[in-house]
Amino acid sequence: MKIINKIKGWISSSPEEVRGANDSVQDLLSIRVPAGRVRFLYFIIVLSFLILIGRLAYLQLGFNTDFLQKQGEMRFQRTLDVSAVRGRILDRNGAVLASSVPGKGLWIIPQDTNITEEQLKKLASLLKVSKQELKKKFSSKRTFVYLKRQVPNDVGNEVLALNIAGLHSTREYLRQYPDGIIAAQIVGLTGIDGNGVEGVELSADKLLTGTTGSRRVMKDRLGRIIDDVWIREPQNGEDIRLTIDTRIQYLVYSALEKQVKDLNAKAGAVVVADTQTGDILALANYPSFDPNVRRKIGRQAIRNRAITDTYEHGSTMKPFSVAAGLEEKKVTPNTLFQIGHRMTFGRRSIGDSHYSKELTVAGIIQQSSNIGTSKIALLMSPQTMWSYYDKLGFGKAPNIGFPGAVPGRLRPAKSWRPIEQATMSYGHGVTVSLLQLVQAYTAIAREGDMVPLSIMKDREPAQPQVVYSPKTANQMKAMLASVVEKGGTGTRAQVEGFSVAGKTGTAYKLEGGQYVKKYVASFTGYAPASNPRIVVGVMIDEPMKGKHWGSTAAAPLFSQIVAGTLRIMAVNPDKVVAPKTTYVKNDSRQQVKDKSLKTVVQGKAKKAASQPVSNKTEPVKKLPRIRAANDVGKGLKKETGGA
Repeated sequence: MKIINKIKGWISSSPEEVRGANDSVQDLLSIRVPAGRVRFLYFIIVLSFLILIGRLAYLQLGFNTDFLQKQGEMRFQRTLDVSAVRGRILDRNGAVLASSVPGKGLWIIPQDTNITEEQLKKLASLLKVSKQELKKKFSSKRTFVYLKRQVPNDVGNEVLALNIAGLHSTREYLRQYPDGIIAAQIVGLTGIDGNGVEGVELSADKLLTGTTGSRRVMKDRLGRIIDDVWIREPQNGEDIRLTIDTRIQYLVYSALEKQVKDLNAKAGAVVVADTQTGDILALANYPSFDPNVRRKIGRQAIRNRAITDTYEHGSTMKPFSVAAGLEEKKVTPNTLFQIGHRMTFGRRSIGDSHYSKELTVAGIIQQSSNIGTSKIALLMSPQTMWSYYDKLGFGKAPNIGFPGAVPGRLRPAKSWRPIEQATMSYGHGVTVSLLQLVQAYTAIAREGDMVPLSIMKDREPAQPQVVYSPKTANQMKAMLASVVEKGGTGTRAQVEGFSVAGKTGTAYKLEGGQYVKKYVASFTGYAPASNPRIVVGVMIDEPMKGKHWGSTAAAPLFSQIVAGTLRIMAVNPDKVVAPKTTYVKNDSRQQVKDKSLKTVVQGKAKKAASQPVSNKTEPVKKLPRIRAANDVGKGLKKETGGA
């Protein structure tokens, strides 16, 4: 009260002047302001400044930062990464296996958003996400939240047309795979950030990715973008060309899928390689996956079994141990061996799927004799046999330009016991991938030198690895050709019009260090046998019991694939097709119009035969027929390989 009274005193301290009629103009202009009133105004001004200074101190010294923070967020500035256009993946002929198409990344600043229930419902429908998930993102306390990435352009435009406050978009690219499941394990796929996570997408990720760009985005307090400036332009990635031929790949996958389903098998894989260049023309796996539908991808389907899985392939390994014996001059194709029923090693023994009293080396291959192969292998030291396996690439991961290639298992020679050396000679005790097996067969299909396989077309030519002499390679060619002829185990691998060569294989699977009654059936060979152009490896994992032999499960698939592949490659037939024969009754005068057929008249009539079509390519020289049983026996025993 004292202060109030004092202020009143200042205001009224001077008596009010009375102006009269006699006052001059000067008197009227020189109005006196009371001293108390001046002091009051001075006090008000000083007080205002003190209040302003206090407010500034309150805001600046951190007593309440929420207001300033909110205002700063309303004037938002952010640097966004902009992905470069990822390079394409092409097949050997330029067909697109993977490409990128424009898309959008949708993002929000939750504090700036204002969405109605109707907008939320439409947004959930367009993005194919639940309303609960969207509500969680819109209520987030973060300053930047992605609604969804890699959204197709048409869908993104529909979302932006909803005019949701605080919702923005940035340019992204979607990865598309035209061949889908056909080449999925080869091409692989990318993750949500656009980087490769499987297959060639992973192995060639640096080349495909390019250089990421960036741009600065600034907006006002209402959320409107007022500045959008490029800081660094993105540089697109390079295109990658593979050795794969999509025509052959489709043929192989379709045939493999049908065979696996028909045999009720667990899985299967096929590799087709060019013997001249080492190019992998086709690499198929079943089951497969569709990289365009990510939500349905399983880990088992992603596995490239031809590269990542190793097996004991059984009798398809026999040609390598026999070839080593030939190269070391321990045997010749005509060397005769006593076979018998069993071959004993202490308490353990090995046997054949069918009985043979004696066989030549050529017969051992043709009849797929475990005992005969073991006797040849034991003529060599473990180190000598190991050295040939090492030259073939067993126990070493193949460098094919693809992730996940495994080395397999080849134990040091010093640890081999006689029984182990014997079983390794026919494919038990050494594990290899199907790709390794196909690569090793190029050493026989060629003149003794093995060409490294690769899936990258534009690469430096690799130097072949000399494994066998041309003489040994040609001897093995003749023996493997006899396998698919009458009396051999692989007659179902024959291809009309073409000479082929190869080897069947049947082996027990290992689970937990023990052999179980689950089988791996395989057939690996090449064609045409007279001048090999392709090597084909077929593997069927756990085929139906009763049809689990390499001769029944894998050989027919080999035949189908070889026939189709050689047609696509426009390779001329090298084998004379035997003319068909028809029979006419003795009293018939019917003439056969098709002169390509032989007509045999029963009774006393004469035989009329047409001349076969000539072929410039000489057929493979046949070996003398070996006394043999049927294709394969009824069953296998442990420590016993099969055809």
